[in-house]
Amino acid sequence: MISFEKKPIKFISAEQAVSIIESGNRVFVHGSAATPITLLNALFDRYNELRNVELVSISTFGDVDFDNPKYQDSFYINSLFVSANTRAVVNSSHGQYVPVFMSEISQLFKEQYLPIDVAIIHVSPPDAHGYCSLGTSVDIARAATECAKKVIAQVNPNMPRVHGSGFIHIREIDMMVWVEDELPEVDYSKDSNPVAEQIGKRVSDLVEDGATLQLGIGTIPDLVLKNLVNHKDLGLHSEMFSDGVIPLVERGIINNSKKKLHHGRLITGFLVGTKKLYDFVNDNPIVNALDISYVNDASIIRQNPKVTAINSAIEIDLTGQVCADSIGTYQYSGIGGQMDFIRGAALSEGGKPIIALPSTTNKGISRIVPSLKQGAGVVTTRGHIHWVVTEYGAVNLFGKNMEQRASALIQLAHPNHREELEKAFFERFRKTNIRVQTQ
Repeated sequence: MISFEKKPIKFISAEQAVSIIESGNRVFVHGSAATPITLLNALFDRYNELRNVELVSISTFGDVDFDNPKYQDSFYINSLFVSANTRAVVNSSHGQYVPVFMSEISQLFKEQYLPIDVAIIHVSPPDAHGYCSLGTSVDIARAATECAKKVIAQVNPNMPRVHGSGFIHIREIDMMVWVEDELPEVDYSKDSNPVAEQIGKRVSDLVEDGATLQLGIGTIPDLVLKNLVNHKDLGLHSEMFSDGVIPLVERGIINNSKKKLHHGRLITGFLVGTKKLYDFVNDNPIVNALDISYVNDASIIRQNPKVTAINSAIEIDLTGQVCADSIGTYQYSGIGGQMDFIRGAALSEGGKPIIALPSTTNKGISRIVPSLKQGAGVVTTRGHIHWVVTEYGAVNLFGKNMEQRASALIQLAHPNHREELEKAFFERFRKTNIRVQTQ
C-alpha cells in the first residue's frame, strides 16, 4: 500500500479487478511493452464464466495465450494491429482485424465506432501529485482510457515514467493492482544479417543532415541508425523508436535542433526495446510520448524539415503497390502508421518516403513481384510510393510511369528472379496497344 496526499491507495488482486468485466463487454488491452500480462491472465482464468468478451488492441507482447482453443467461446480478438501472439487467432473464426490508419484509431473510440466498456492498462506508480504514466505506450491508450466506462490498471515500478501526454490521475482509475513484472524486451540488433546490413547502409545514404527521422519496427531501421554516426543535427518524430536511437542521442547526432515542431525533443507514440531503452526514457525530459492521433497526423509530420520515413513491406508489385500487412489473405500485421508517415514525408520540404525491404524472403521467394498475391492488402498505393530500397540499390519511383517504374524495380530484384520479372514486364507492356474508341 502506498499513499497519495496522506491517503492510502488500496491495491486489490488481479482476480478481484477483472471481476468487473462481464460477458459481452468490449475490453481495451494496453499494447506493446505495456501489455498488462498479469491482468490478461487473470481475465483468461475466467473463461468458464464469460462469453463473447471482445478484446481490442494493437500489437501485444509477452507470453499470452490468446489462441488457446478453450477460450473460443469466451474471448474474441478484434485486432487493430496483428502481432505474433495474436496472429493465429486473428486468422481463425475467433478473431478478426480492423483495417485502419494508426492516426485514426483514437477516433474509433472517441466517436463510438468501438465504444469501450473496460480498459486494462499498465502504468507507473503515481507521483506525489497522483499521476501515473502510461509509460512505454501512450499511442492509442490515452484515448481508450478517456473513453472507457471503467479503467483497471496494473501498477508497476518497472514501468518508466515517460514525459508527454500519457499521464493519468488515480482518480481516473477504478481499480489498481500492484505488480513488479519485468517489461517484455525486444532486441532488434540480434536479427542482423548481411542483407539487412546492406539495406541499412543504402538507406542511410539517403538521409541528409538536418533530417527528421521516422523509423518503423524491425532490424533494418536499427541498422540504418548504426550508419548515421557521421551525420549532423538529426531529429526524430516517429510512431515508435527502439534502442538504436540511444547512441546517436548520446553523441549529439540526434539533437532535434532543426525541427520546427518540438524543438529539442524526441517525439514518439510508443517505445519497444530492451531494459536499456526503458531506463533511458524514464523521467527523461527530452523524450515525449504523445497520443498517436497527433504523432501520426500527416499535417503535423509535414511541418518538420526533410522528414525521412523508413518503413518496410512484405512484397511490392511492378507498378509500386506495397503490401505490408498480409500474405495473400493471411493477416500478418496491420496498416499501422506506414501511410501516415509515407504521406507526411512526401509533403515535408525535402522529405523522403522510403520503403526498404530484402529482395527475397528467407525461403528465396522474390518480394518484388509482377502482381500482389490474390487477396493481399495494398497499404501504400502506387500513387504514394517514392523511394524503394533493397540490397541491390535504391530508386525513386515518384514521377515515373508504369513502364519506367517496373523497369527500375526489376533492377532491385534478386538476380535469380529478374528473368521471370522481365518476362512479366514484356507481357504487360510490350503487347500491341489496342485503341478503344469512345463516343
